[in-house]
Amino acid sequence: MKFGKYLLEQQRPEWRAQYLDYKGLKDEIKEAAEETRKLDNPSLSYSPRTTSLTVQRRAAMRDSAEERFFRKLEAEVHKINKFCQGQTRSLEQRLQKLQERAAVAEGGREKEALLRDAKEIGDEFLALEKYVNLNYMGFHKILKKHDKMLPHTPCRQFYISHLHNQPWVQGNYSELMVVLSGVFSQLRGDQLAEAQGGSAQAFNRSTTKYWVRTSDVSTVKRIIIENMPVFVFNKENYSGDAQLVNSVYFDNDSLELYHGRLDKKPGAIALRIRWYGPGEPKLCFIERKTHRESWKGEKSVKERFTLPEPKVVPYLEGEYTLEQFKDDLRAKGKSEDDIAKAAKLFAEIYQQIDSKQLKPFIRTQYMRSAFQMGHDRTVSFTLDTNLCMIKENPEGHPSCAIAGRWYRDPTLPIHRTEITRFPHAILEIKLALPEGQQPPEWVRDLMDSGLITEVHKSSKFIHGTAVLFPDMVQAVPYWIDDESIRASILASAPEARQIAANSRDALAISMADNKPRRRQAPEPRHPLLGAAPTLRLMRTVTMGGPLAPRQQDGGGLLGMLGLGATDEAIPQRLEPKTFLASERTFLAWMHMAITLGSIAAALLAFAAGSKKAKSPMHTASAYMVEIIALVLLPLAVFIVFYAMLVFLWRNSQIALKQAAYIDDRRGPLLLAGLVVSALTAIFLVSCVDLYDAYAQPGANANSLDAWASLSGLANSSASVEAPMNLLPQALALPLVLGGAGGAAQ
Repeated sequence: MKFGKYLLEQQRPEWRAQYLDYKGLKDEIKEAAEETRKLDNPSLSYSPRTTSLTVQRRAAMRDSAEERFFRKLEAEVHKINKFCQGQTRSLEQRLQKLQERAAVAEGGREKEALLRDAKEIGDEFLALEKYVNLNYMGFHKILKKHDKMLPHTPCRQFYISHLHNQPWVQGNYSELMVVLSGVFSQLRGDQLAEAQGGSAQAFNRSTTKYWVRTSDVSTVKRIIIENMPVFVFNKENYSGDAQLVNSVYFDNDSLELYHGRLDKKPGAIALRIRWYGPGEPKLCFIERKTHRESWKGEKSVKERFTLPEPKVVPYLEGEYTLEQFKDDLRAKGKSEDDIAKAAKLFAEIYQQIDSKQLKPFIRTQYMRSAFQMGHDRTVSFTLDTNLCMIKENPEGHPSCAIAGRWYRDPTLPIHRTEITRFPHAILEIKLALPEGQQPPEWVRDLMDSGLITEVHKSSKFIHGTAVLFPDMVQAVPYWIDDESIRASILASAPEARQIAANSRDALAISMADNKPRRRQAPEPRHPLLGAAPTLRLMRTVTMGGPLAPRQQDGGGLLGMLGLGATDEAIPQRLEPKTFLASERTFLAWMHMAITLGSIAAALLAFAAGSKKAKSPMHTASAYMVEIIALVLLPLAVFIVFYAMLVFLWRNSQIALKQAAYIDDRRGPLLLAGLVVSALTAIFLVSCVDLYDAYAQPGANANSLDAWASLSGLANSSASVEAPMNLLPQALALPLVLGGAGGAAQ
């Protein structure tokens, strides 16, 4: 869809006049391009380095179309800025009045009315954010079109920088979210839990991580604060509704911790030092995360203790001893139980750092918003935005160990290859619910809204290490090849080796292209990425609007058999043995089908050979062999068809790396039912024939005749040359003895 049409469809009707005049700007570009085409050589109209105030240019015009374009472009910027400021002031005034009314509200009806007003203010804020995003995208599109149609006067790069500094683009309205969250919490009557102290803390809970597009962050925040307040732990470190978080992760030269966490080995650890707020660290949290196998009933654990920043380096070097640590805790008035737990963790972490030769390796930095009921961790959320990962040891400068530091010198510049910026926000939903209890309904609705995308076992530490150290890693996470993060990874790609202009390869290339030799900057290529992405985790851009739930593919035979598409496609790590297991399952079904088909084919062949001489013992059961064969043969063909269908479907699901159910839940029951039905049909036909045999006279005589025939067969010395009709009689003997033999025809 053309952006002009998309902009018209997404506009809010009452704000239509306040949007970017995309069509008018595009018309000015077309007119300017037409004026340029009338010139013999457009490049002569622009002097690249010098000018003269008395020299008349060939294309000089007092009011050219391109000049009108830039005037109109600047007027559109001012129009949008003025409108945004007016809407923001209006929202702030409405929110302030609502806050005052909520403080004195008492009745239930009054609080419900105020809740509706709060939701309307939240909706207005989201509409304003969508307005900003649409116009910001419109400026990008129109400037790109300008540089494409007027290549001799490019302006996109400069004007985007100018646009990025506008108040309506850079405005931080997170304070509104904090106030709105407080209003919702007050009207709900939230009871906040008290904090639980302790020098060493451990948390047992399940955590699920999701990626959130930047355009959907405010929508997700609004959904959360309607049900749960913003949690501000320390107001001094907060900016609006978020605080800056820095975490320095440790590893060694073999990336032992990275590969252990990536492979999810039992007992794999991650060690980091974290501090909160801007500026230099003051109070540091020494943290250890230990992975446990959930299928064994174990839960991963995060443990931590605190140290003042001046004591971190002595601790890492073994100069700050365990006894000194205990004395400091006693001086703070900690209990002996807390001291014992913290001391145990203190000693274990130091032993791991020393034995594994761990050192500061990579840093993650982001703005974190937390949502929970005080210190109650039953249901909590964290939303990390502006996420980036940085090499802790700078390139071309002394490492942290040589410099006597445990974190990177903030005065050193950061090169492009030393940092990667993650393009999405990361939402963590943390649940500490009793076993068997489901999350609240609004949490499940958020999970199914399409605004968030679950990324199984996502990790900032793993992502940053893989992107910034591609030559050291032996394996990479599956999400690396996702198309939505490809540009951010390429931005951190190592410097490509340029081919000298006088080299043999460059000469061969230039001669093949019949072009003069010149130096060209090669396109960035990251060692971890292929020519094109093979994974698509994120859904279509929504501009902050909610998405409809994912539709299930319930049509056709796959849908009836319960093999349709699942609600969520959560890619995960793929093991080669998964394909082999699918193949073994297919071969097991084929073995059963071949067995049934072989029996049916043998019975049909046997029946065809005995048609010339029917035994007088057979009446209704004379065609029993054909009935059994005709029941089993179609069943065998159906099993072959079904096994092939399920095999192809399962392989396609495995190839998509989806963490979804790929087991066949209905097929085995259906096929077992068909086999039981076939055997039941054979049994019923035999019962009917048995009843007919007893109802007719002469059954006993036929039994004696059958025994006489068998006796003659046994006493005959030429049994190999016995007539062909004796074998069917022998096979029918049990039926005759049971009364299934009919009267002679």
